[in-house]
Amino acid sequence: MDIRLSDIGHIIQLSIAPVFLLTGVGTNLLVLTNRLTRIIDRSRKLEEKLAETDISLEAEGRIRKEGEVLFSRARKINRAITLSTLCALFICVVVASLFLDDAFNLKLDTMIATLFVSAMVALTGSFVYLLREILLATEFLNQQNWHIHRP
Repeated sequence: MDIRLSDIGHIIQLSIAPVFLLTGVGTNLLVLTNRLTRIIDRSRKLEEKLAETDISLEAEGRIRKEGEVLFSRARKINRAITLSTLCALFICVVVASLFLDDAFNLKLDTMIATLFVSAMVALTGSFVYLLREILLATEFLNQQNWHIHRP
């Protein structure tokens, strides 16, 4: 293994773009986990309301319906988190492969390209699930006829 400082600089230049992408994926994961946290918090509040003894059957039905929507939203966010995490893992392997390819002249071009495309597919899937979750949340609000009243 005979790596010169200029070679290391070249390897680092190759890995800059995937590292920036990794930063964006990390931000996406932050958004997704925050959304999941809000869903979990709301679910806990609904459970507390259901535990009340003086709740009407109509109110119980509304609470259970909202709980079902929250459960569906949580599943979508979990899938988005899984895909974003998979994307991040692929990107990490791409960066490591770039170093190995350049340092040892292994010719990992096809593997690196495949991993990068896989990362993009996973990220796209994550965004699709995020969009589906947002649409589900908005649709539920529209069904409940909850409107913001402006003075």
